[in-house]
Amino acid sequence: MATPRFLFAHGAGAPMDSPFMAQMVAQLAARDIDCLRFEFPYMAARRTTGVKRPAPKAETLIDIFRDEIAKARTASAAPLLIGGKSMGGRVASMIAQEAYNAGAIVGLVCLGYPFHPPNQPQTWRTTHLAPLSCPTLIVQGERDPFGSRREVETLPVGQTLPASIRIAWIGDGDHDFGPRGGQGFTRKGNLATAADAVAAFARSLQA
Repeated sequence: MATPRFLFAHGAGAPMDSPFMAQMVAQLAARDIDCLRFEFPYMAARRTTGVKRPAPKAETLIDIFRDEIAKARTASAAPLLIGGKSMGGRVASMIAQEAYNAGAIVGLVCLGYPFHPPNQPQTWRTTHLAPLSCPTLIVQGERDPFGSRREVETLPVGQTLPASIRIAWIGDGDHDFGPRGGQGFTRKGNLATAADAVAAFARSLQA
């Protein structure tokens, strides 16, 4: 069985070597998942200029992600999943169906999907997910301000998620899966739980 690869994009405000990204890569490597990280140009520019500009609209980053998929496919024919942290996962979700239909990927993984902006639960970012048939895993903290368990499990009419999307809930987790004290969970344990979910999902696609 070939080792799955995960093309793993960063979130809007942190680079590809942020603590969250680095910790998840280590956890996934321990579960025999190869991670391929890259940075969108606006984030890469921060390293050279030192200027922190806001992330561009997710839609403007789609072609960058397409290019990274092509590079990954050229480098290896091993099973490829795409996705990312927060915004990175959202961008991946916008091209997952076309990539899946083309046979370029086997699935989509979103870690902390931004269902809506914080404090704007009326602004759902789920319409494009409705027709998705690409196998998808969303790993989400139960109290994520971008979409809590209560909110996602009571989506408004017209925002229902398709059967192709599985959600793995992280106990008392925030957007980075960190729990509050005294709730019976730890950050380390939650990251391990998230990695277990991703690894199990990846293996299920090879069954």
